[in-house]
Amino acid sequence: MKRIIVILITIALTTISCQNELLQEPISNKVSGKFYTNEKELEEAVNAVYATLQFTGNFNTAIPAMGEIPGEDAYDATPANDGGVYGQLDDYNVIPQNSLIGTIWQDGYKGIQRANIVINRIENITYENNDTKKARIGEMKFIRALYYFNLVRIFGDVPLIINEVENPQDFFDQKRASTTEVYAQIKTDLEDAISKLPTRNASNKGRVVKSAAYTLLGKVSLTLKEYAEAKTQLLKVVDTQIFKLIDSDKVFAIDNELNEEIIFAVQYASGINTNKEGSDAYRMFNPTSRVVNSLRGAKGHGVLKESFYNLYTATDTRKDVYVGKLPSGEAFNNKITAPTTVINDAGSDWVVLRYADVILMLAEIENELNNQNQAIFYINEIRKRAQLTPYIGTTDKNAVFNEIDLQRRLELVWEGHRWFDLLRQERAQSVLGITDSNSLLMPIPASQIAASTGLVQNPGYN
Repeated sequence: MKRIIVILITIALTTISCQNELLQEPISNKVSGKFYTNEKELEEAVNAVYATLQFTGNFNTAIPAMGEIPGEDAYDATPANDGGVYGQLDDYNVIPQNSLIGTIWQDGYKGIQRANIVINRIENITYENNDTKKARIGEMKFIRALYYFNLVRIFGDVPLIINEVENPQDFFDQKRASTTEVYAQIKTDLEDAISKLPTRNASNKGRVVKSAAYTLLGKVSLTLKEYAEAKTQLLKVVDTQIFKLIDSDKVFAIDNELNEEIIFAVQYASGINTNKEGSDAYRMFNPTSRVVNSLRGAKGHGVLKESFYNLYTATDTRKDVYVGKLPSGEAFNNKITAPTTVINDAGSDWVVLRYADVILMLAEIENELNNQNQAIFYINEIRKRAQLTPYIGTTDKNAVFNEIDLQRRLELVWEGHRWFDLLRQERAQSVLGITDSNSLLMPIPASQIAASTGLVQNPGYN
C-alpha cells in the first residue's frame, strides 16, 4: 500500500471554465467507462481510492490543519505564509475563496467519486475469491463514510452523491443534502462495511478492517450524542482483543508503524518515487526555527503553545515524546518524524483511528451515561500508560469530564481531533471565545458556488 498505483479517473468535480474543456476526453488516460472489466482492473481502482487519502485536501495537510489549528492548543505563527489560508482558520475568519477549504471539498469528492466507481461496478466483476470482493466493498464504503464524515462536520449540509458521476455536467446542479441525510448514509455505509470486512488482514495491515468501521461508527454515534449506540460499537473493538495500548515512545515511531495501537492510518513513505510518497505535514506544521537533519523551510502553521507543553507533568512519558519544545519556548508536534530527504517528504503515517481514542471515547460515554466509576477506569488506563498515578478526583460528572478532556488533549494532540471534539460537545464558542456562531461551519468554497446553480452558501459568508 506504500506505493499505490495511482489511476487517473477523469471526473470534473471542480470548476471547469468552458464547455469544450468539459467535454474533452483525454486520450492518454484510462477512461473509467471502458476500463474496469475484470478483477485486476478493479484492484487498480481500489488502490486509486486509497491513494486519495494521501491527497493534500484529505490527510496530507488539510484535514489535520482543520482538526487542530482552530483549537486552543495550536496556532499559526506565520499567518502571512501561504496566502493566509491557515491563519484564517486560527482567527475564525475563513473566506469562501480560501484555497485550503476549496481543496478539502475538491479532494473529498474526488475520493467519493472513485469509491462510487468501485462500489457501482464491482458487483458485475468476477473475483477469484469472493471474500476479497466483499472486503473491497467494505473498504470502499468505509472510506466513503470517512470522507462524508469529514465534509459534514466541516461544511454542514453537503451534496450526497452515492452513485458514480458518469457525465460531469450532471454534477453541477447538485443540491446540499441535510446533515441528517448525510449522517444516515454514513451509518448505512459503515454498517454494511462491518458486515463485509475481515476481522484481520495479516497480509496487509494498511487495509481497512472491521474494527476501523466499529471505531468510526462509534465516533459518528458519539458525535450525534447516541451514547448507548456509540458504547456498543466501541466495546466491539475492545472485545476483539486485537488492539492495545503500547509504550508511548513506540506509538509513533517510524520503525513501528501499523503497530498494535493503530486501527487505521494513511500511509506515507519518505525517499520513495522521487520523494513523492511522503507528506507535507512536517514542513507545514513545524516552527520555522526548528532544524532537524539540516532541513530548513518549515512554514510554522501548526505551532503548539508553551502553555500546552507545560500541561504535561514531569513524569508523564508523553512529554518530549508526543510534544517537544524549542529553546525559544515554541512547542511542536513530535509525532511526525523529520524527513531525511527533503522537508516536504515526511514518512510518518497519518493516524486516523487508534486504540487510545477508543478508550477515551468510552470514558466520555460512560460519564455521559452517569457511570462515573467506569469512566474513571478508562481514564486510568490512559494515565497508567503515561506512568501517571491514578485519578484521585471526585466522581462529580463535571470533574470527571474535565479529566477526560485534559487526557484527550494530552494524548491526541495533533491527530486532528480537538476542533471536532469542541464542536460535537457544543463548547467551541465558550472555550475558544468565538462570538459568531456562523464561524463554526466553514464556507462552501467560492469555486463550487460559482460552478453549481444548486449550491447555497452557509449563513454569514455571503
